[in-house]
Amino acid sequence: MKMIVLALAAGVATLATPTQAAMVRAQDPGSVVAALKGGGYPATLGVDKVGDPMVTSVVGGTTFKILFYNCTNHKDCATVQFHSGYDFDHALPLETINEWNRGQRFGRAYLDKENDPILEMDVDLDDGGVAPLLFIDNVEFWSSILGNYEKHIGFRK
Repeated sequence: MKMIVLALAAGVATLATPTQAAMVRAQDPGSVVAALKGGGYPATLGVDKVGDPMVTSVVGGTTFKILFYNCTNHKDCATVQFHSGYDFDHALPLETINEWNRGQRFGRAYLDKENDPILEMDVDLDDGGVAPLLFIDNVEFWSSILGNYEKHIGFRK
């Protein structure tokens, strides 16, 4: 009887602990792609201008990038950043960006060198990563932030 209880306890412990392979980790860009696709989002794996991994996806009609940071030799990355940039034909006032940053806890905004608005959100995927559902929760949160930001800067009504 004792052996059956130990075997059941071991089986339950295995079910309760997600395996490393199932986690979304910056060290494995394919896991980011798989999580996005599993959540119903398109995802394409590529590289950025410095050779680090980069995933391109779409939420709410807006294309965004997932950039990988803290990489060693363009792999074994630790963190990712959700990034969306906008090309305006007019200068956006810095006060519009400052107003966003003052009122929002998540989604850091700034103006790039051409004074076009940028929105970014960091996600730490180091030390074992996160479960796919938690990653998708971050994507959905990003989608909400992105929609609010686009309204704030006048990109969408």
